[in-house]
Amino acid sequence: MKQNFTFSCFLVFLFFGFQNSNAQEANGGEFKFNSSQAPCLTETQRDEIKTMLINSTETLKQQNRLAYSSTTQRGGHVLFDWPIKKADGLNYDDVWAISGYVDHNAAFPNQLTDYNCGPRTYDTASGYNHQGVDMFTWPFGWKMMDNDEAEIIAAADGQIIAKGDGQFDRSCNFNNNQWNAVYIQHSDGSVAWYGHMKNGSVTTKNVGDMVTTGEYLGIIGSSGNSTGPHLHFEVFTDATYTTLVDPYAGACNSMNGDSWWLSQRPYVDPNINAAITHSAPPVFPTCPTTEITNESNQFDTDDMIYFAIYLRDQIAGTSINLKIIRPDNSVLYNWNFNLTANYSASYWYWNYSGVYNMNGVWKWEATYQGQTVTHTFNIGTLSIDDEDFNATSIFPNPFNDVITIKSNSKIVKASVVDVLGKKVKTVENTSEGIKNLNLEALSNGLYFLTVEGEANQKKTFKLIKE
Repeated sequence: MKQNFTFSCFLVFLFFGFQNSNAQEANGGEFKFNSSQAPCLTETQRDEIKTMLINSTETLKQQNRLAYSSTTQRGGHVLFDWPIKKADGLNYDDVWAISGYVDHNAAFPNQLTDYNCGPRTYDTASGYNHQGVDMFTWPFGWKMMDNDEAEIIAAADGQIIAKGDGQFDRSCNFNNNQWNAVYIQHSDGSVAWYGHMKNGSVTTKNVGDMVTTGEYLGIIGSSGNSTGPHLHFEVFTDATYTTLVDPYAGACNSMNGDSWWLSQRPYVDPNINAAITHSAPPVFPTCPTTEITNESNQFDTDDMIYFAIYLRDQIAGTSINLKIIRPDNSVLYNWNFNLTANYSASYWYWNYSGVYNMNGVWKWEATYQGQTVTHTFNIGTLSIDDEDFNATSIFPNPFNDVITIKSNSKIVKASVVDVLGKKVKTVENTSEGIKNLNLEALSNGLYFLTVEGEANQKKTFKLIKE
């Protein structure tokens, strides 16, 4: 997959129909991914991968470890589940959007035909026609990559016939770099490529091991020819790699007649990926700098609060209903925001201050195309649960090997990053909770530990390893 992400997030102002007296403008606009449309793989790289896969398959065969020896399909083809999963504990509704389908028009440039006879694909003047499905992370792709919040999972049962890791993963343009990837062969002989993974995130399973549908394969990253974090999902009918598959069924799919999805998603798939409250507007720096999200759920009564929504596939001519709801469930504001353009990804936000006349748990609620997402935040005093979580502590600090976490709340996730922002350890335990964390493998130095509770509470500590 290639995503020459020109994170072209420009600010657009639109008026909306407000049902209360103090109408204001919406801030935000379209979020563009891969606007420069560089190929995820050069033809040379693709040929090298095919040769590597053929050699790896032959090695497994000689070792009598190849699970699926036939290169011809028998009894129908495999069916895929969706290959992306948001990490446990992430309080977004979803984490992906589509930037490009397979191009079925062999002409170029700008001769585009996706499976649905539309232009949601790309080609280049050099003759590259996009050969996979590009799924980018939204919102805050770099932040989600840094925190392992968007996972790549196996779309079907199969055998790992090759994998690659250790490549630079913060690419922003076409560069001829190699990607981090996993390649899985299925029982029908078909092979799926999962590309652009985060460095160091690739499954620890070995070549020749089996995987099951939904099993973790890696984290969405930006390795190889890439302009930001995304998954390139490419499929071939067999291990000769001569016949490409477009997994979508549609009038202009010239490769295969039926869908390879267990449940094919709509061509336009509108969704509220997140409804978030911020202490300041979100900032999208130049690639590959991590976004400054300014997310917050705790405010004082006189604070300025920014209420944001992050959409996938917004549809021109539709509207989204928005509400700010007090702790007693009375509605402070209720309005409809009219959408005037088709965007694969967009974000919009509004800001208010001096109107929060009630302490407690408030709600920020968005409803779009039958989906309602509700985000809670606190005004004034913390909730009892959050007060308990705020009392969470750790010891010893400085430490030598094991950290003890003392909390009245269940700690379900703990993440450690170094001073460069690289995640060096993540532990999850949603059943019993986390009480101790073994960090003896870390080198001496400064680290940051973030612990998370069941109700999406978070607290970060500075650690010193001696």
